[in-house]
Order: sequence, then C-alpha cells, then structure tokens
Amino acid sequence: MAVPKKRTSKSKKKIRKSIWLNKTNEIALKALSLAKSILTNRSKSFYYGINNELGNNLPKSISNNQE
Repeated sequence: MAVPKKRTSKSKKKIRKSIWLNKTNEIALKALSLAKSILTNRSKSFYYGINNELGNNLPKSISNNQE
C-alpha cells in the first residue's frame, strides 16, 4: 500500500526554487549577450551575408530565409 511522503518544508522549497531561478537567469543573460554581439557584428561564430535590400546587420541564415 502506498504511503504519502513527508511534507517538504518551506525553506527547502525556497532553496530549490532559487536554484532553478538562478539557472534560468544565467541562461537568459547568455542569450541576451549573444543577441547583443550579433546585432553589433562582434560575434565570431556567425557568418554575415552582404545584402543591400535587408541590411548588413542580419546574419546570413536569416537573410536567406526572408527573400
């Protein structure tokens, strides 16, 4: 027969939630930093296409999809 487990304390819930939130904040900061580097043409991991119609700031993969 299944027996319910003991209830998790509020402090343990807060600790687990804060760890989860810190991880998500770190991922969001990395994504924002990458987006900024792409927009300022400082990213070395993307190829940029030269297309006068769409502008020079768009990555090559995006400019090909919108034509």
